[in-house]
Amino acid sequence: MAAGFLTFVALNFACLCVSGNLASGKRSFSIDYKNNCFLKDDQPFQYISGSIHYSRIPQYYWKDRLLKMYMTGLNAVQVYVPWNFHEGAQGVYNFTGDRDLEHFLNLANQTGLLVILRPGPYICAEWEMGGLPAWLLQKPNIILRSADTDYLQAVSNWFAVLLPKIKPWLYINGGNIISVQVENEYGSYYACDYNYMRHLQTLFRFFLGEDTVLFTTDGNTDKEMTCGTLEGLYATVDFGTDTNISEAFKRQRRFEPRGPLVNSEFYTGWLDHWGDQHARVTTEKVSKVLGEMLTMGANVNMYMFEGGTNFGYWNGADHDRRFRSVVTSYDYDAPLSEAGDPTEKLLAIRDVIKQFRDIPAGPMPPATPKFAYGFVTLKKVGSVSALLSTLSPMGPVQSHYPLTFEEMKQYYGYMLYRTTLPRDLSEPTPLISPLNGVHDRAYVSVNGVYQGLLQRDTALVMNVTGHQGDTVDILVENMGRVNFGSKINDYKGLLSNLILGKDVLTDWKIYSLDIDGAITGGWPHSARKQSNPPMKKELSFGPNLYMGTFPPNGLSWDTFLKLNEWTKGQVWINGMNLGRYWPARGPQQTLYVPGPLLSSNQPNNITVLELEGAPAHLRVLFMDRPQLNATTDKS
Repeated sequence: MAAGFLTFVALNFACLCVSGNLASGKRSFSIDYKNNCFLKDDQPFQYISGSIHYSRIPQYYWKDRLLKMYMTGLNAVQVYVPWNFHEGAQGVYNFTGDRDLEHFLNLANQTGLLVILRPGPYICAEWEMGGLPAWLLQKPNIILRSADTDYLQAVSNWFAVLLPKIKPWLYINGGNIISVQVENEYGSYYACDYNYMRHLQTLFRFFLGEDTVLFTTDGNTDKEMTCGTLEGLYATVDFGTDTNISEAFKRQRRFEPRGPLVNSEFYTGWLDHWGDQHARVTTEKVSKVLGEMLTMGANVNMYMFEGGTNFGYWNGADHDRRFRSVVTSYDYDAPLSEAGDPTEKLLAIRDVIKQFRDIPAGPMPPATPKFAYGFVTLKKVGSVSALLSTLSPMGPVQSHYPLTFEEMKQYYGYMLYRTTLPRDLSEPTPLISPLNGVHDRAYVSVNGVYQGLLQRDTALVMNVTGHQGDTVDILVENMGRVNFGSKINDYKGLLSNLILGKDVLTDWKIYSLDIDGAITGGWPHSARKQSNPPMKKELSFGPNLYMGTFPPNGLSWDTFLKLNEWTKGQVWINGMNLGRYWPARGPQQTLYVPGPLLSSNQPNNITVLELEGAPAHLRVLFMDRPQLNATTDKS
């Protein structure tokens, strides 16, 4: 061991050896600056925690995952609260079903797990817009994560709803929340607005009281720690397996000379973008670094312990050199798999924890059962353009120039822009997005014939042909808003004009598509007559909807859906949006299907929106294992 590492062990191990005051009978959780540790009920306390996102796991499985974490030897879990998951429309709140935060806290409490809560308002988390609701963007000049008046008012209104729900769950009030994070990795944001952080601190203190341990988390650089920390908020750091531990904690010590060492995000894996190789962090690295940190007396939260799934449209995106969308799976190479199965990494982590604290007796709960339901053949329902009366029952909004998703007050999914060709185009003519205004992918058809796509940052020109007056349909897909960095003001749709040759396209009919609403209502399976248009070859390309069923077999077990030779799109099963598929881009090849979603005694309905081109066989396959690491195309 390096001399620096041994010095840190000596300086911080004292906390584990100091006996606290006699318990007064009153529950307490605080920071002991003298002995460099946390105190729980006046006794020295070290937490070994794991991150779990209730928003990425069906409620039915919350207890199963929490129990597995407890049996690994964790004494705490770390939890994000995604604002947009609970306030999808301004002033309309949802804390029911899979959004029942208090039920999740109660299950953790019953399991014996403390909670480190991260309520934002911004959370990053590779989640859509970092957890911020897209309706904030209706204010076109809003400066997110700053002391901007409109933003602060929205945050204050949200916290006035959320934080009173949290207060009874604080450990000092008889619950299990031991500490609460203020904002999230704020030092990585360009604004560096201390007035904003002071405003948040005031809100947290007002609603949660003066005795609550509030903390910040920032990356392991001086700049991030400088802009992300604030007096009165305990400064913690995050880092992974390739970081020099003693150097990272020295940096925390520069901002917090006394108190416990804390790694709030120790990375057990990493995220995937479409086109990446599937990320891996070796079990050996995780075990080694975890053991070293625990030896130092540090408090560690493993991010992630189970990642779960970006169901629906909840995946985020990054934008460094270009826009890159996060895949549907949030497996994260975590100790518990996307489906909540114990892995070799989990068992190795348990062996490390055994060296530092007693772990619960008894076996690790097993993996949930899986079943390969086999092939299901789908049939075509129709093209999106032909189904607008069902998918957009309110009809179009007419506008001379394109409107964004935010202006239309449709924040997620898909929107269709329709106009006509201004003149004959006998030769291929360029359709151009001159200001890179397609956010994020636009699927272009003329008179129902698919002609190609425009894509943000990478495909700003395509050619079209046709005759004057032909209908031009442009289906625009929101691939998830940027969740990190300076570009989180991520508007969607057609943000600027499209130019066809020398003509600016105008006079648009814009259709908000409520595909989810139609499918949740039972369509297309409940429709008396299915639309079966003549099957010309070209109609297999472009945005089309497909449907199928598979019969019950007495089981409702987890399974994995593979869309071999399908191109890109979205899948719903029994009304639930499983998320995006894109096997041609990879690395993810299968979608996780939670067993409780399936019926054991009724037909199960599948609906697929294929955006580019379906295979001739129209088959999908239900497998008993995932495939997350087969990148086939990086274009």
